Amino acid sequence: MLELADIVRAVGSEERARLAVLPSQKKALQAIEQCRTPALGGPLFQCDHCGAAHYSYHSCGNRHCPKCHGQQSQVWLEQQRSRLLPCAYYLLTFTLPAELRPLAHRQQKVLYGLLLECAAASVQKLCRDPKWLGAQPSLLGVLHTWTRALLYHPHTHFLVSAGGLSADGQQWLEPKNPQFLVPVYALSQIFRAKLRDGLKAKGLLAAVPPRVWKHSKKWVVHAKPAGRGEKVLEYLARYVFRIAISNSRLERFENGQVTFRYRDNRTQQIKRLCLSAAQLLARFLEHVLPKGFAKVRHYGLDSSASQQRRQQAMLLLQRLGPLAQPTPPPAQQMTSTNCASSLPQRCPYCRIGQLMFIAELPKKIPP
Repeated sequence: MLELADIVRAVGSEERARLAVLPSQKKALQAIEQCRTPALGGPLFQCDHCGAAHYSYHSCGNRHCPKCHGQQSQVWLEQQRSRLLPCAYYLLTFTLPAELRPLAHRQQKVLYGLLLECAAASVQKLCRDPKWLGAQPSLLGVLHTWTRALLYHPHTHFLVSAGGLSADGQQWLEPKNPQFLVPVYALSQIFRAKLRDGLKAKGLLAAVPPRVWKHSKKWVVHAKPAGRGEKVLEYLARYVFRIAISNSRLERFENGQVTFRYRDNRTQQIKRLCLSAAQLLARFLEHVLPKGFAKVRHYGLDSSASQQRRQQAMLLLQRLGPLAQPTPPPAQQMTSTNCASSLPQRCPYCRIGQLMFIAELPKKIPP
């Protein structure tokens, strides 16, 4: 099967050096190239029937590698399901205006952080207003930077409880209007103001075109009901440990041209796009996050500082109605990023013998 690693190896070192300008990008390309190869070493097994050797090289563990973290996504999903409050939820989406994307590309850590923080603060500000809710909700935010065609499109999704805990902690309050949590237009205005203040505090306001702050400029904030939140969690889990493009979407790599498929957001039809290997890597690298940046964040009742209030909210909700039973976790969970943890016990060659551990192969450090 065609892999992103094949495309990385096919692009020359000079071209890769030109494309990967940030340390995080260089590290991601190196990790993807070396993942599950002799460069990372790993255990050697031998079949006790046919004697065939089976190499199980280690995974790189880089969060941008398409061959890593599949099982971690499922573990994260189960953990978040167990944390869901037994109430309805809303999915809110905040999109960074196109005029701010060049600055976001240059100042990723700052802009991505502001996007998450300002969006969460905007929701909490309106939710504190007794006109709409008058309580503290639970918020789970996930940063997302790509479209299905790998274009640069920074936005963030928030799973927000349809209700919250009163300031005194004695009541669970429902939204005043059963049709929505907070008004989207007011939310977009507050979000714009908070992001502007945040950029000013960081000394970056002068780098933004003034027209962005005019009232005629529409800031896109979208909200829709999310049921009990489980389906939205499944949707968000795709972006927590997965990358902009998976190996399964790569179809052909011929004459330096890569063809991959994606689903069009508007028509929901499958389309195909052909790019040069360098163009594909350039688009991919736009979505490599800065080192140490947390793309998943918790606010309100979902934050670590509000655990006692969250427990109180859970008790109040249990009294209001039956608590939905969480989905039981898988019987076996993989905790290691090594290939050995997913190694089949039976020999893949003769299908008769069992694989026996022989030795641990060391990493092959390049000169």
